[in-house]
Amino acid sequence: MSREGVGGVPIQSGALPWRVGKGNKPEVMLVTGRRSKRWMIPKGWPVSGKSLAESAEQEAFEEAGIEGKVAAEPIGAFRHVKQHLRLSDMEVEILVHPMAVERELDDWPERGEREREWFELGEAAERVDSEELKELIVRFGNGLEQAAAGSRSGG
Repeated sequence: MSREGVGGVPIQSGALPWRVGKGNKPEVMLVTGRRSKRWMIPKGWPVSGKSLAESAEQEAFEEAGIEGKVAAEPIGAFRHVKQHLRLSDMEVEILVHPMAVERELDDWPERGEREREWFELGEAAERVDSEELKELIVRFGNGLEQAAAGSRSGG
């Protein structure tokens, strides 16, 4: 199922998995692409009968073996060139939904095909290729850090 965004570009949904790690620092999980082995967020085509957020949740489970709460509204979007073996490369727009990770599974559908790893925000931003995704990670992380600082100061 393909939904179209601005200019007829196909839409995919993505999850930005996050948690509060060591030292109360926010972290995000990235996964590698199956063929490219580049670091990216879990993402994929919308699933028929599911919202974009539900589709993002399913992709996070399949690609990273994680479960949690996915925000219904995306925090932004970025363009990505999807490499396709049989067809020519295709540009897609990925709507990014934050996902508060509650559980990491030992086994998941694409375990043997991808790596998953937690990164502090700055390192995660450095690992991804897309400038737009880097900006989303930094902006989202800044919001998390401000919220954490506010809760620590009692406000």
